[in-house]
Amino acid sequence: MAGNTFGDIFRVTTWGESHGTAVGATIDGCPPSLDLTPEIIQRDLDRRRPGTGGAASPRQEPDRVEILSGVFEHKTTGTPISLAIFNKDAHSKSYDHLRDIFRPGHGDITYLKKYGIRDHRGGGRASARETAARVAAGAVARLLLTRHGIEVSAYTIALGDICAAERDMDIIGQNKLCCPDAKAARRMEEKIKATRSRGDTLGGIVEIRTRNCPPGLGEPVFDKLDGALAGALMSIGAVKGVEIGAGFAAAAHTGSQNNDSITPTGFASNRSGGILAGISNGDDIVARVAVKPIPSIGRQQDTINLAGEAVTIRIGGRHDISAIPRIIPVCEAMVCLTLADFLLRQQAIQDSGMARIAGDDCR
Repeated sequence: MAGNTFGDIFRVTTWGESHGTAVGATIDGCPPSLDLTPEIIQRDLDRRRPGTGGAASPRQEPDRVEILSGVFEHKTTGTPISLAIFNKDAHSKSYDHLRDIFRPGHGDITYLKKYGIRDHRGGGRASARETAARVAAGAVARLLLTRHGIEVSAYTIALGDICAAERDMDIIGQNKLCCPDAKAARRMEEKIKATRSRGDTLGGIVEIRTRNCPPGLGEPVFDKLDGALAGALMSIGAVKGVEIGAGFAAAAHTGSQNNDSITPTGFASNRSGGILAGISNGDDIVARVAVKPIPSIGRQQDTINLAGEAVTIRIGGRHDISAIPRIIPVCEAMVCLTLADFLLRQQAIQDSGMARIAGDDCR
């Protein structure tokens, strides 16, 4: 199946299905001599794994990563890194009744139309289970960014119709929803309980902020950094919208309102979200994603079966009430993978320039 590889220089291929033996990732192009152990990757995986967060599924996957190649004596070797996460708590029989029925909001019908076959067990390749592999690969990319002082973090700014009014980053780790507003977080928890009792689900908004990104990352014109970030974040199954900086609000601004004035000490504001003309400008890169509600709901829905007949469906089983907060490390991973790739591209440009300079000196 095409479309499973991400990146140009720092390349990641994910593999596996929700109810298969394992999910995993192969990374090619990672520089050598990065300190890498399973424990480093595990920190991010533990934030994403099932059974965590106030809106999470009761599926209990340990999500223990195994490094199969590309690391020697706890250091990357420059050769392909293979990561595997074995599925331990898949209840495939729970999906037997869905073999011939298309679930609304899922990829069941589109996968069948494209390939003529589908894995009905938990959504197969289209399942959010695939994102465990992204998070594992993103943890490796984060190591490269950390070497350059770049930090990527994400947090919840909306769940359903409840929005965070504050941005107190010190309290993100103090509530299950990773929200920077304590009052909003409490209201979100109450909203989850009420929504669960109705057999329904919730969407929300996650903000991702990158600090200390150097200026100059991004390629004109068809490989802009903001375009690549938008594509990376939109590749997450639950994400239905992406904005950078002021985003859609910029449409209501005048030019004088939207421009970021430049002073001798830097930009006076950051409505550009740290990117101008598709190239990072040195300010914080700020992106937001709109996360749709989980489509597996306990309420009755209309659909069709394989014969094209109208049927109704009520989905039971073990499902999240919202993709938030488990989607947060997935968003961070996709930003880390994008920035790692563009960082290595920029280094190649700079190295090429230095080579020319050295060549000129020799003439």
